[in-house]
Amino acid sequence: MHISESIITRTWEFGETDLLVSFFTADRGRLKGVAKGARKSSRRFANCLDSFCLTRLEYERKSGRDLYLLNAGKLIHGFPELRTDFHALSLASYMVELAETLFPLEVAEPRMFALLKEAFNALSGQMKRDELRIFFEAKALTLGGYGINFERCCDCGRLYAGEGRAVFKHSKGGIACLRCEKESARLPGLDPDTAKGLNQIQTTPLDDAQKVTLTDGMLDEMKRVLRQHLRYSLGKELKTERYLA
Repeated sequence: MHISESIITRTWEFGETDLLVSFFTADRGRLKGVAKGARKSSRRFANCLDSFCLTRLEYERKSGRDLYLLNAGKLIHGFPELRTDFHALSLASYMVELAETLFPLEVAEPRMFALLKEAFNALSGQMKRDELRIFFEAKALTLGGYGINFERCCDCGRLYAGEGRAVFKHSKGGIACLRCEKESARLPGLDPDTAKGLNQIQTTPLDDAQKVTLTDGMLDEMKRVLRQHLRYSLGKELKTERYLA
């Protein structure tokens, strides 16, 4: 028997009375399990299997089965704001899809679990949505092994001292100096403050990253860089991205 603090990412009807549940845990990664009779009786799973709920789940794995058996659950936090605000719901769905894409089933990453939980808390608060999306994308990509290298030019290897503009090269996951590349729609540029801010967001906890002051110009540059970086790194466009436009 396992007991884990879990984020419910999605559910499906399964048979006549059961639910198939996808959930993200800190200690075992993303898992899937069956909640027997959950659609018929809510006693063992009272209000705790809705998408985005933070739930303490009791579950076990039966030998020879890919799915876990969910025995009981207790709601910790329901994040009700995520179900009453379309924009919050869309961004939460996007965050879940990005986390699921970066981390396959049963790949544990406690920091990704913590990031999802912190992001849902921020979504329920007063933080600007476009800033939160940038923070989440940058940190999730870094945790998944796709952090942007701001240390040196990815072409000539010259150290970047944070002086002068740089060019982002999605094919190399890093920045190039203006001696090696020119800015274009395909190779977006970054101001020194933008490069410093994005690097700081990548490498600090979400609470500290929120202290980074972002101007409109920095936000625009970060958006262009992260859109390119995401699509190249993942090899696809996330389905939920269309609802964020």
